[in-house]
Amino acid sequence: MRRDSRLSGALHVLLHMAERGQPMTSDELALCMSTNPVVVRRMMAGLREAGFVQSEKGHGGGWTIACDLKAVSIKDIYDALGAPTVFALGNRTEAPGCLVEQALNSALDSAFHDAEALLLARLGTISLADLSDDFNRRFAAYRSQSRKKPRAV
Repeated sequence: MRRDSRLSGALHVLLHMAERGQPMTSDELALCMSTNPVVVRRMMAGLREAGFVQSEKGHGGGWTIACDLKAVSIKDIYDALGAPTVFALGNRTEAPGCLVEQALNSALDSAFHDAEALLLARLGTISLADLSDDFNRRFAAYRSQSRKKPRAV
């Protein structure tokens, strides 16, 4: 089964936008993600409707963040993308006549529901600012390491 990577992609472009601090075109964001600009525009539509981004047309235009990174969680972005299915796992049949399958469905449904609730609650505790801070720490460490490496002559 194919994975749904829209959440990861949306977070990716939002962090690039936050770091850039100026409008970015769909073409620029697509380069950051190694994808097509159409994919970016589709993804950004839900984020714009939720008020997380805005776009300006014309020279110097593009996408910008329209929210406070501290006030928006990963769960908020997930919801803006239409709350895609969290797990690829599921029941073999939804309305089985077999009592064995009914018992299995009951146990699996309960476990899936609990796991999804736990994951979504955790995503609600991580803000875009947390992600940006983590990126900046990693980038600072990377730059520090890069300066320490001797250059080949």
